[in-house]
This record gives sequence, C-alpha cells and structure tokens, in this order.
Amino acid sequence: MSKIAILGAGAWGTALAMTYAEVNHDVCLWSFDASHAAQMRETRENARYLPSLHLAENIRIEESIVPAAAGAELILIATPVAGLRETLQRLQKNGIAVPVLWACKGFETGTGLLPHEVVAQVLGEDHPCGALTGPSFAQEVAQGLPCAITLASRDLELANFWARELHHPRLRLYANDDVIGAETGGAVKNVLAIAAGISDGLGYGFNARAAIMTRGLAEIARMAVALGGRRETLMGLAGMGDLILTCTGDLSRNRRVGLALAGGQPLAEILRSLGHVAEGVLTTQVAVRRAESLGVDMPITRAVHDVLAGCVSPRSAVEQLMARNLRPE
Repeated sequence: MSKIAILGAGAWGTALAMTYAEVNHDVCLWSFDASHAAQMRETRENARYLPSLHLAENIRIEESIVPAAAGAELILIATPVAGLRETLQRLQKNGIAVPVLWACKGFETGTGLLPHEVVAQVLGEDHPCGALTGPSFAQEVAQGLPCAITLASRDLELANFWARELHHPRLRLYANDDVIGAETGGAVKNVLAIAAGISDGLGYGFNARAAIMTRGLAEIARMAVALGGRRETLMGLAGMGDLILTCTGDLSRNRRVGLALAGGQPLAEILRSLGHVAEGVLTTQVAVRRAESLGVDMPITRAVHDVLAGCVSPRSAVEQLMARNLRPE
C-alpha cells in the first residue's frame, strides 16, 4: 500500500480519498481552507461537497500543505485548474520529488495551457507526472459505484505502475501515454456538455443531443491532433466516455449550466446557485482562442462561447449551427 497525499478537498478529491482509504492506502486529504479542514476532522463529513457521506477515520485531514505532503509516495492534485499552478508552486518550494498526478480538467485561464503544460513550467519537463481523467462523477465514486478512468503519462511505465497501484475493486484505471489527447478530451467535453444542456433545455430531443455529441467529438479530436495528441485516444474513456457521461448525466454541472441557460437564467445567477466549479464556462473562451490560433474548426464550441458571452440567444445559436453550409462528414 502507498502513502498518498490528495491535495484539494472538493468533491472529487474527497471521493478519491474515501476510495483509497477503503483499501488501506495511507491517505492524507488537504484543504486550503483551515475551517473546512477543521469541520471535516470534527464531523468526519465533507458537508460542503459530499454531504451525508462518512469520511473514514484513517483519512488524515490537513490544512497545511507541508505536513500533508510529507513522506508521500504520490501527490494527487484534485483542485480546479485555477488552483493547479499555485498548488504546484507550493510543492516546488518545498522540494517535492515524488510523482505528481492531477485530476483537474480544462485550460488555465490567462495562459491557455493544458494542465501538463502548467506542470512542466513549474516542476520541469522531466518530473514524473500524469493526468487522471475520464468519465467519473465524484458522487458515484464516493458511494462506491463502479467506475473506469484513464491514467495518462508520457512515461508509460509510470502510468502502468500507478494504474496497478491505484486499482480498486470498483475503480479501474487504464494506462495511456497520450497526455495531450486525454487532457483535451477532458477539457473540451465540458464545453459540449453545456451545448447538450442547452439543446435538452430547449426540448430539441435525443436526435439533436446525439448530433451535438458526435460532431462535438470530432471537434475534440481535431483540436487534440493539432496540439500533438492522437485521434484514437478520443475513442476511449478520456474522450468518448467522458463526453457521453457529462452530456447525458444529471450530475453534470456543465450540462446543468446549459439547461439553465436554455431556461433564460443569467449566467452569473446560474454559477452562484451551482455551488461547485463548472469548468466548461472558463474553458470555452480559452478553447476558442486556442482553436483559432491552431486553425481548427470548432463551430459548436464557438456557439457555446457566443451564448455565454451574451452575443446570441441559445435558440439562435442552435439555428445558426443547423444553417451552416453543408459538407461531407
């Protein structure tokens, strides 16, 4: 069994801590919020993100990153993308040398970088690392329901080792060496989930949703290849699997954003009521910018961007997509 520091006590970080503590890994869960950490220690519950689910006594909870990471054999960062760089900088300041995995999806706002690019900037190109991604609702994982995800690293030996080490009877990991493809799938599917939510909210039916998902997957693949990833990666868990889940599942925060937009709610109000980060909202603008710089055609992503920016109504955005010039599939 391994000593694992999970940095980020949101829903996903907490679900992973619960999962790995169950099979007797030595798990420490870190929250940057001291009051949040104290509440979890006292009540053995993460009431903010996973209410009514018990945190086992063998999960150590820390509000300071130094003792949380001390002696760890693996660092697993489960903050939103917005918190990734700062968390890495704290680790780098304290001379972290062990492998680092991250479970966040999206592009860094401002720089437009994927998580592995942020990691390379802070920890260096040669630091052992990888991405944990794929179709995974934290609520279901925390409840012990079956799940399969991807562990992607340029070092396939490292990916295989930690996929075996982190295997759980109800959480299966598949090793992959295409970090770019896996991360692109995890980032852009959130944008497409907003599109699927808009379509569903407007009552356009299952046919329209299937079209959005299928053509959306083509958009993801085009971007991944342009960035240096492999198209076939997007046919697996990190692409198609994650897209299907987040476009159809009722637990999808990004899909709920689309549903609410279709219902006429202002974006600011939607985000306030959500209570969790919806990465697709932040990802959309960056995805459009990177697509333009790469010369990649992403019409659905662009349509979501225009809706979020208030440039076009949800209904008009769908109508404009349907009116585009015909072309071969």
